[in-house]
Amino acid sequence: MDAVEFFRQSAGRWRSQRTTQHLAFRRSEVGDSEIVVESLEADHPEIIELCQLHNVDPSLTVGGSRVRWAGSMSWDREGEENHEGKTVFAIVPDEGNPRQGRLLRERGYAEIMPVVGQFHMDEDGGLVLTTEYETMSSIERFWFAGPNLRMRTSTVKRFGGFSTASFCTESRIEEDALPTSETTAQPAMLQPVFGW
Repeated sequence: MDAVEFFRQSAGRWRSQRTTQHLAFRRSEVGDSEIVVESLEADHPEIIELCQLHNVDPSLTVGGSRVRWAGSMSWDREGEENHEGKTVFAIVPDEGNPRQGRLLRERGYAEIMPVVGQFHMDEDGGLVLTTEYETMSSIERFWFAGPNLRMRTSTVKRFGGFSTASFCTESRIEEDALPTSETTAQPAMLQPVFGW
């Protein structure tokens, strides 16, 4: 499986359960969210615009995804937290190797800003994404335990040490299991997600 196939397999609506370890506080926090992933072809206007934003030749991309999410975390204070948003990803594989390259993002995981990460597919079929920000770095690994079950781990490192580590279990919500009104509506917003 290459990165394009991985993102296409990720298309759909997902329910995510997250546990985050705040290492400095020695405490954990749980949360849930709903995530909607849509595949975008290489010639989609949002993919071309994202490439231009990062000064990357749009002819180098092989497509990507649009992702929307909404959720809540257990430490949220009512009216003060906002865990919803959207972003666009564009896959730019290395020449001759579709299993590694750059992942352009409209919005990063650890900082809300446009960012370029490095990805590679590991020997177990997982997608590993490493992203360097101005004040921190993150490593994320995504893999499928089955066609409708995806797992995700992430670590965020800042100021010389790890600050958070997260584990997510994401289960696909089958469209035929949703009420008719939900299949055409925007994703059901649970509560204000930390990120996708």
